[in-house]
Amino acid sequence: AALAPGEGNIAQTAASSSANIISGGLVAPIPALAMLSGGNLPGPQLTAWVFVVSFLGIWVAWYLRDSLILRSGLAFPTGRATAETLREVFGQGREAALKLRVLLGATAVSGLMKFLDGVWIRLPRPSLGLDLPAGGALASYGGISAKNLTFTLDPSLLLAGFGAIIGFRAGVSLLLGGILSWGLIGPWGLTAGFIAPGPDDPTASWFAQMIEWLLWPGVALMVASALTRFALQGLLERRAQASPDPAAGGDDPGAALIRVAGLALASTLAVAAQVAIFGIHWLVAAIAVPVAFLLAMVASRVAGETGIPPIGAIGKVSQLGSGVLAPGEMTANLIGANVAGGAAGQSADLLNDFKAGLAVEARPRDQVVAQLLGIMTGSLVGTWVYLRLIPDPATMLITEEWPAPAVATWKIVAETLSQGLGSVPESALWAVAVGSVVGLGSAILEHRGLARWLPSMPALGLAMVIPASLSITMFLGSLAALVVERLSPDLARRFVIATASGLIAGESLTGVAKALAGILG
Repeated sequence: AALAPGEGNIAQTAASSSANIISGGLVAPIPALAMLSGGNLPGPQLTAWVFVVSFLGIWVAWYLRDSLILRSGLAFPTGRATAETLREVFGQGREAALKLRVLLGATAVSGLMKFLDGVWIRLPRPSLGLDLPAGGALASYGGISAKNLTFTLDPSLLLAGFGAIIGFRAGVSLLLGGILSWGLIGPWGLTAGFIAPGPDDPTASWFAQMIEWLLWPGVALMVASALTRFALQGLLERRAQASPDPAAGGDDPGAALIRVAGLALASTLAVAAQVAIFGIHWLVAAIAVPVAFLLAMVASRVAGETGIPPIGAIGKVSQLGSGVLAPGEMTANLIGANVAGGAAGQSADLLNDFKAGLAVEARPRDQVVAQLLGIMTGSLVGTWVYLRLIPDPATMLITEEWPAPAVATWKIVAETLSQGLGSVPESALWAVAVGSVVGLGSAILEHRGLARWLPSMPALGLAMVIPASLSITMFLGSLAALVVERLSPDLARRFVIATASGLIAGESLTGVAKALAGILG
């Protein structure tokens, strides 16, 4: 019975990696490439490709485990929620039974809310009343509504659960980032003309149009802060000659050797697959791998602090790099970004599993094996489902029936960057420079012990690439957890994580059920 939670974690690891195979490119870069090239890849080649990019992410995650989980102690909300669920399901005694009832009750409430919102009816998203008068280039639009700027209340209890787990500092940082980007920079850019408005409808969200500019400072902030923190932490550990303690969950020397060898093998396969399947020049393919590693590390750190890996935004940065290195090569542009996005998705997923496994004493090597089996199954099933659903992306996608906004964005960015860096607006390049300087400076200040006086830069940057409504909901979740903690510390210690875990599980399970019903129907 004592091993049950660990065994449950191993099964959950395999299942989540299989489901997360969509980050391997099947949702956006692969169909975007098919639209540009005229058709899908043959099934065996597509299966091999999705497996290879996911395989790389597994070894990136194992390499980052010590830094992001054992030493940094990041929240990884999904992993923490999973661990709480496993402990309560397999726990014994009156307290465990009470926590399990709380968890299941929160799961039922969250699942019902998701069912009402996405299956039966659509719950209202009330505006927050931040409407702005028209001016300058927007005079013909009659003003900017709060809903245009994505300032609404999102009824997602999953996001509220994430907020309760990540803590108040990250929650406030998300709120500040949302206000800064969507409430200040966004309206300024709309009136100045360097951000494009959406449809002339006060009830419409302009997220799709505004994100094309706002993602640049947001991603620059995340990348600069995450890479600087990683570098400073590495220097500190080297000076102290620190090494992970196996008794505390670290890898033994044999596991460390396997980890390095696996990362080398995965990197080699990623380069070879780009050359053999897509005909990309070996040098461009080789450069894509370390870029993917760095961006996967950034996405993993953001996921650790907020629960949301910015896969789409990370892909755009990789597309920008490919546009500079290989202008005019749209295949290299999309596939290089696919390597980064696929590695980032699987890395964040496995790190969440590592977080859960550390709590229930599952062995990292067993989790890696489970993740490998999961991506093998996911690559086969995911490719089969994709080819069955979308046999002709060129005629089926970006239509009224299949709008596929993510595919459209990746395709447009690849076409735009085919002309090189000059196609990126000058205002966006300035925004990248400012975001990078702020991210670097804040990471240095955090390293010097001033973190409590600063917002979380990964969370602040993430708020610039997601709708403000999501940031607001996560902030409210963190605020609710803080209030409970202040009013009754014992109650918070016993039930906040269990409740948040149930909220995350309920909405997730209902969403999966809805997706399966759509496929089978």
